[in-house]
Amino acid sequence: MTLVQKIHAEIAAAGGWLPFDRFMSLALYEPGLGYYAGSRRKFGQMPDGGSDFVTAPEMSPLFGRAFARQLAQAMDASGCRDIVEFGAGSGVLAAQLIAELDALGAGLARYRIVELSADLRERQRERLAHWGERIEWLDTLPTELEAVVIGNEVLDAMPVQLLAFDGQTWRERGVVPAGEGFAFEDRDSMLRPPLETGFVPGTVTEIHPQGDAFIATLARTLRRGAAFFIDYGFPEAEYYHPQRRGGTLMCHQAHQADGDPLVAVGDKDITAHVNFTGTALAGQDAGLVVLGYTSQANFLLNCGIADLLAGAGLSERAMAHRLLAEHEMGELFKVIGFAPLSAPFDALGFERGDRSHKL
Repeated sequence: MTLVQKIHAEIAAAGGWLPFDRFMSLALYEPGLGYYAGSRRKFGQMPDGGSDFVTAPEMSPLFGRAFARQLAQAMDASGCRDIVEFGAGSGVLAAQLIAELDALGAGLARYRIVELSADLRERQRERLAHWGERIEWLDTLPTELEAVVIGNEVLDAMPVQLLAFDGQTWRERGVVPAGEGFAFEDRDSMLRPPLETGFVPGTVTEIHPQGDAFIATLARTLRRGAAFFIDYGFPEAEYYHPQRRGGTLMCHQAHQADGDPLVAVGDKDITAHVNFTGTALAGQDAGLVVLGYTSQANFLLNCGIADLLAGAGLSERAMAHRLLAEHEMGELFKVIGFAPLSAPFDALGFERGDRSHKL
């Protein structure tokens, strides 16, 4: 059975209409069929290598080296010696972090990876073989966790629900069959965005119950340590601004972006920007404290990337500049940090430019 056939079968079983978050989950994560389950290379700097998009650690090793300084501080503050990474991609960030943490003498004991994709696990095993038994793969989040947790571009890939506004009422947008393909169809719903006013007729936007539930589950699990998530997104007031009437849903294939998740299903990534206000509230409501929230540029500068740039070659500086430039990753990507309510600390990455007050 192909992925398209699988989705058609599930739509039929659901009565002819499938909520978009379920469609997105199947398109990305259906075992053996979804985008992240396939063997196609996802991460890389250029499409001629077969990749679809580039992440910060793929762009420059200085990303991981700077990030490691924050993790080393968090490990020292919490007394934890384990790192847990969600969605480790090609494993390049893990390799950067382990090497730098060892160079810093941080005392890393284990680097544990929660990875749903069997194909990506194998790629990670190859890249990280040098560190042997210090690397461990987990199928699920442990019921109790004492570690520093990280996720780079993880929250944006969590399935979202779509809502459409006609000027008077909100309806949930789902997926129906259209010949051999798919189409959108809106149905009555009690679901609403977290803000009540300011929406113009024709608005389509997202809500993030699965992402918020993930943060809440992590909060109940994290006994000791910290958590840092890096992703593209906005505070709630910006996320649901009237000018963003089309929402943030986006697809990526061969380094090209498009807004139609209903075509080339399983062959391209589907993402939505993160509502960091909702992320922060989900953590706080479940017992975490927000250590800080800032742009990627501020975070990396606070973690000493300027010193690393001073010792880098010209080409390496040029690539690393894209991590900091406002028109590239520097401003669009944000970083949020959490710690258990009982053990907060002044996190290095938020020393200057903390924007927690804007959440």
